Amino acid sequence: MGTYIQLGDVKTWYEEHGAGEPLVLMHGGLVDARFFEPNLAPLAEHFRVYTPERRGHGHTPDVPGPITYRLMADDTIAFLETVVGEPADLVGHSDGAVVAMLVAMQRPELVKRLVMISGGFSKEGEAMPDMEWDVEQLFQFLGSAYGEVSPDGIDHFKVVAAKIGEMAAKEPNLKAADLAAVTHRSLVMFSDDDLVTMQHVVEMYDALPNAELAVVPGTSHFLTKEKPALVNALVLDFLTNAPVPTIAAIRRADREAH
Repeated sequence: MGTYIQLGDVKTWYEEHGAGEPLVLMHGGLVDARFFEPNLAPLAEHFRVYTPERRGHGHTPDVPGPITYRLMADDTIAFLETVVGEPADLVGHSDGAVVAMLVAMQRPELVKRLVMISGGFSKEGEAMPDMEWDVEQLFQFLGSAYGEVSPDGIDHFKVVAAKIGEMAAKEPNLKAADLAAVTHRSLVMFSDDDLVTMQHVVEMYDALPNAELAVVPGTSHFLTKEKPALVNALVLDFLTNAPVPTIAAIRRADREAH
C-alpha cells in the first residue's frame, strides 16, 4: 500500500519495498513507479527501495503552475530530507535521471551514488531534435495508464503532458562543464538506440568526474523493460560491488594512481 506525505505544495505518493540501505527509484516523464515493475524486486532484495511519484505523475496529484526539472529536484530533496532521512542511492530513468543529477548538484550530501538511465544533460544532444511533441498521440500511448491511478482523472493527462512539453522545449539545458559538480560515483546507462546521440552519451560520460558507462545493446529508450535482466545485473553490479582496479586504465589512469 502506498503512502502520501505533504511536501510543500505537493501531496507526494510513495511506496517502500525491501530492507537495507536506502535507494530511491525515480521514474521518467508521463509514467509512474509501475514503470519499474521489472526492476523493483531485484533491487528490493538488496536495498530499502523508495518509489516516490512526482507532481502530476501517478498517484501524486498535479499542482497549479509549470513543471520544471528544478521544481522536481526541489520536491525530491524534500522527500530525501523528510522521508528517507539519510544519504541514498538514486536510480533514475529519463526525466528521473535528469532530476537525480540536479539533486546531486544541489545537495550532494543527500546522495551516495547515482545511476542515470537514458537521461541526457542538454537538448543539444537530442537524436531527433525536430520531433513534434504531440499531446494527442501521447494520450493514446500513455493516457489510459495515467487514468488508472491519477487522482486528477484521465482527462488531466493532457494538462500534464502539455506542461512536460513546455519543459522539454527548453530543458535540460546544462553544459558539459556543469557536470564537474557531480563528484559522486555514477553509472551512465543508455540504450544503443536512445533519444540522444551516442556523441552526447560519450560527452556526458567524459564530463562526469567519477563515472562508469554502460550501453545496453539492441534496446531503445525503454531498455529497462526491453532487457530488464541485463539492466538489473548492471545496476546491481554497480551498487553492490566496489570499483575494481583495472589492468590497462586510460581515462581513469590518474584517479586509479591515487
